[in-house]
Amino acid sequence: MLCIMHKSVENPEHWLANHGDYLYRYAMSRLRNEELSADMVQEALLAAWKGWKNFAGKSSVRTWLVGILKHKIIDHIRKEIRDRKLADAVESDPTSAWFDADGKWLEAPRAWKENPEELCESEQFQKTLQGCISKLPEKQQIIFQMRELIGEDTDTICKEADITSTHLHVLIHRARLALRTCLEHHWFGGSR
Repeated sequence: MLCIMHKSVENPEHWLANHGDYLYRYAMSRLRNEELSADMVQEALLAAWKGWKNFAGKSSVRTWLVGILKHKIIDHIRKEIRDRKLADAVESDPTSAWFDADGKWLEAPRAWKENPEELCESEQFQKTLQGCISKLPEKQQIIFQMRELIGEDTDTICKEADITSTHLHVLIHRARLALRTCLEHHWFGGSR
C-alpha cells in the first residue's frame, strides 16, 4: 500500500515544480556549470518519467530522483574523461596532422612520379630511407623493419615484440606516415 501511496501522492507532472530547484542545486554543487546542470536535471527527469512504472516507492520521490540525477552526472563525467583522453591521444598522435576530425585526409597524398623498382636499386635513396627510418621511435623502427624490410608475418612480430595485432597495425601505419613525410622532405621534395 505504501508503494501505491507514494505514486498517488505525487504525480510526475509536478516533479519539476516540487523538486526542480533542489535537483538543480544538487547538480550545480557537483558540476559548477549552469547549462550542464540544467541539462542533467532534464535528463534525470526524463529518465524518471520513462521509468515511473518501475518506481517501487521504497523511498521518497525526491530521493529516487536524486539517485537518477546522481547516475546521470556520473555517466556524464565518465564520458567527459573518455573524450578528454581520446582528444589528448589525438593531439599527441603524430598522424593526426594528416586527418580532420572525421578521419578524412586534410590533403590526400600525392603519387610519387619515380619508379619504385628503380628507387629500391638506388644507393642514394636507400641511404635516405635508412636515415628516415632511424628518425622513427625505436619500437616503430623495429616493427617496420621486421614487417616491411625482412617480411616477417604478423604472428611472429606480435610474439617477438609482445604486442597485439591491432597495436602492430597502428605502429606500421604511423611509421608509414612518418616515413612518407620524411621522404617527401628529403627525397621527393628535391633537397637531395
